[in-house]
Amino acid sequence: MTTREDSLAQAQKALQAGEFERGLSLVEPLLERDAADGEALYMAAVAARYLGRHEDARRLLAALHAAMPEYGRAWQEAGHLARAERDDTAARSAFQRATRFNPALEASWRALADLEQAIGRVAEAQAARAQADRIAALPRELVAVTHHLHEGRLLRAEEICRHFLRTHPRNVEGMRLLAQIGIKLGILDDAEFLLESATSFEPDNIQVRLDYIDALRRRQKFTQAREQAEALHARDPKNPLFQSHLAIESMQTGDYDRAFALFDAILAKLPNDPATLTSKGHALKTTGAQDDAVVSYRAAIAAKPDHGDAWYALANLKTYRFDNVEIARMQEQAERPDLAFMDRVHLSFALGKALEDEGAYAESFAQYERGNDLKRAQTRYSAETMSAELARQRETCTAELFANKAGAGHDAPDPIFILGLPRAGSTLLEQILASHSQIDGTLELPNILALAHRLRGRKAGQSRYPEILHDLSGEQLAAFGAKFIEDTRVHRSGAPFFIDKMPNNFRHIGLIQLILPNARIIDARRAPMDCCFSGFKQLFAEGQEFTYGLTEVGRYYADYVDLMAHWDSVLPGKVLRVQHEDVLDDLEGQTRRVLDYLELPFEQACLDFHQTRRAVRTASSEQVRQPINRSGQDAWKPYAQWLGPLREALGETG
Repeated sequence: MTTREDSLAQAQKALQAGEFERGLSLVEPLLERDAADGEALYMAAVAARYLGRHEDARRLLAALHAAMPEYGRAWQEAGHLARAERDDTAARSAFQRATRFNPALEASWRALADLEQAIGRVAEAQAARAQADRIAALPRELVAVTHHLHEGRLLRAEEICRHFLRTHPRNVEGMRLLAQIGIKLGILDDAEFLLESATSFEPDNIQVRLDYIDALRRRQKFTQAREQAEALHARDPKNPLFQSHLAIESMQTGDYDRAFALFDAILAKLPNDPATLTSKGHALKTTGAQDDAVVSYRAAIAAKPDHGDAWYALANLKTYRFDNVEIARMQEQAERPDLAFMDRVHLSFALGKALEDEGAYAESFAQYERGNDLKRAQTRYSAETMSAELARQRETCTAELFANKAGAGHDAPDPIFILGLPRAGSTLLEQILASHSQIDGTLELPNILALAHRLRGRKAGQSRYPEILHDLSGEQLAAFGAKFIEDTRVHRSGAPFFIDKMPNNFRHIGLIQLILPNARIIDARRAPMDCCFSGFKQLFAEGQEFTYGLTEVGRYYADYVDLMAHWDSVLPGKVLRVQHEDVLDDLEGQTRRVLDYLELPFEQACLDFHQTRRAVRTASSEQVRQPINRSGQDAWKPYAQWLGPLREALGETG
């Protein structure tokens, strides 16, 4: 029996041999079985173009863009089709997207150079040609790695890159690419080491240094990231790119005055730069200057009306109301056929919020659904894979495991883990507790997730975690706990206790118990329909891919409840559950209950949490600066007629 892979391989050979009819005939049965098969759609579109069937090629490419919105080769093929139809404007736009989604597409860079040259953009043409020449000069293995990396085949990319580096151990581009793979796989410490080494080998390689800054920031090593940004800035203090990076890293270290000074310096030279105006708005929002943030976001939109990031930033304030003129402008931009992918996503979520505030629930839901569909196609999240991963925690982390490891781990009582699902009231709980004189509020720290990634091991499809927990010695567990305390010290301000608010840590309570047995754990829980629908309406920066579908988020919530019940069974009394609705009903009573669990005295400042001045970086930042309110309760009810898949996925949990 001919497999899909066999058919694709034969089709590729046919296309390479110029046998386009045969190539098309080989992939058509695949598309009959799966109309969203990306590789089959791509080959069919190529064949159709060469056969002169341009309308068929356009239809196939539209389906391919829907299935794989950031597939660079699809946009390259769209550029070739547009050139065949003598539409140079559309071709130029397509090749630009192709190179953004996959910078190793040499043919796209060369076509772009020709198109830029033809309209007199000489500098841009030279830059495109230089990129094409750079790719042509790369070892073919690294070109292949780049293709695999940007097309989502991370394990294959890692395999080729590691093999190349065994024989070329000081190749900086190879090291940089392996670090990029590590970042995408969540192996941030390896990425940091690779980029630190690459920077020492080629200190003048700007891209390596920018990647190094990114890795340090992701590891929340903000001081070191700022030092690297300072070094770049010192090379050329008037370079807007270097100023921008230093401004962002200054924000991360809490030096907002320096950040604002740098943003203003950029805007003095580039007064209508939408990215800088938006970044400045984010900084203003984080520090509580909402009115000024609104002014900055609006300026970004005035400079670039399709700048979805700024439109969504306004919506994400939660307290902002769009007027009818703004809604009409967003709708106009959303209908543009040339709108960039993330601008379309941002505008969809922003319109969902704007129309919700207007009471236009059918139109609002359509926009939320559109944005989620786009993100789900991009992330390719698998609910089945996640369910299996959480089931392994239940099967592996037994009462026997914890009994056998009793007395192991690091004895520090400092950490307070607030976990659960996003949009479940965790930011409110953190703000209440961080208002206490003995508790530091920090961030959603990545350290536990990074440790879990490292424990999985490197063999494709052979994760050792969580089963490896049975094999770890007491000394190893204590070392992991001590390292967590040391690595998170940079986020603290001197209080004896601190909060880690990473919601996804609920998956790893067993690991937390083993390495930090004296840590406190709070499960922030919210009514399932409110929690899930709030997540569905929220566009997250990263890490919450399960929210981009009603079925997916409902199933995740049900799996979460099952896993938390398991932790309650094998670690009785370890986790304190705090129901969001109970906090709304009885703020003082629930605050006292939590402080009793933490063995801390009551302080009035906890009830006056909205007066606490601290940077808040989550989507709830403006809400927790207001007194307690019920604005989010039952927000799903006007949408009830469209939420059947969510109710079904929740099952008895709902």
